[in-house]
Amino acid sequence: MSIPTDNAAPITVEPLAATIGAEIGGVDLRAPLAPATVAAIRQALLRWKVIFFRDQPLSHEQHIAFARLFGRPTVGHPVFGHVEGHPEVYSVARGRFKARHTGEVLVRPWTGWHTDVTAAVNPPAASILRGVVIPPYGGDTQWTDLAAAYQGLSPTLRGFVDTLRGVHRFSPPEGQAATSDFVAKNRARPLVSEHPLVRVHPETGERVLFASPSFLKNIAGLHPRESEQLLALLFEHIVRPEYTVRFRWRTGSIAFWDNRSTAHLAPRDIEALDFDRQLYRITLHGDVPRGVDGRPSDAIEGEPFEAYDASHPG
Repeated sequence: MSIPTDNAAPITVEPLAATIGAEIGGVDLRAPLAPATVAAIRQALLRWKVIFFRDQPLSHEQHIAFARLFGRPTVGHPVFGHVEGHPEVYSVARGRFKARHTGEVLVRPWTGWHTDVTAAVNPPAASILRGVVIPPYGGDTQWTDLAAAYQGLSPTLRGFVDTLRGVHRFSPPEGQAATSDFVAKNRARPLVSEHPLVRVHPETGERVLFASPSFLKNIAGLHPRESEQLLALLFEHIVRPEYTVRFRWRTGSIAFWDNRSTAHLAPRDIEALDFDRQLYRITLHGDVPRGVDGRPSDAIEGEPFEAYDASHPG
């Protein structure tokens, strides 16, 4: 399908799965974009949750300029830093997790799935990931539609989870420190926040099952065993294949996802392959989630995830 953009050429939107994922064509992200084109891309993002672009060989500067059309970039990562000279850009490289984890990991069906930085009281609104060095095979990324997953619950269970709140926690690895003055306001660690288990999307009004397996540790008000069992049920539910889309990267590919309505899974196979892989990510400043009852999330420990102010970088 194509979406008219006033005097600009229309973009094309090709869905990739039933409810989530679409490839966008007919646009060069290196060039200035007309307001109507920006609006059409935003419309596609809200509808399909994650959108993909091909053959977009952006520089860091062009990547940042594109991101700013849709919001305010944050510092690359509140703990793990940013690309030197580009505070908004975070390096997503092969092997970046090796220093963060030791020992054998307990792997469940939902292991590794996450929504970005949900331990902060205001997780990012969106993320834009750019592929630069891509292996000839392997390294696919997957996303899941948390609005569709919510609708897939029984009405009785939806009514119950609408009332619940979950505690999201992130503790950096031993000895890990914030890496520059740009992340000074995000130094307080661990990050711990209590979010509604179902958030209302601030733009679409959809109810979203706000369950981030890597960060959501327990459900407030439930006994530990009750919390463990309900979270296992929900985590298994959100990664069902019918809610997901899988993306095969190529050099110059870009994935732009709504962090308020999705979770994603970084590739597990790439460490077993002898190929380099380098991507770069920018995240956009997000709001404080609100539940079905209108109550906002609460910060328990740590500071909000701030937008980066280029005019006052310190």
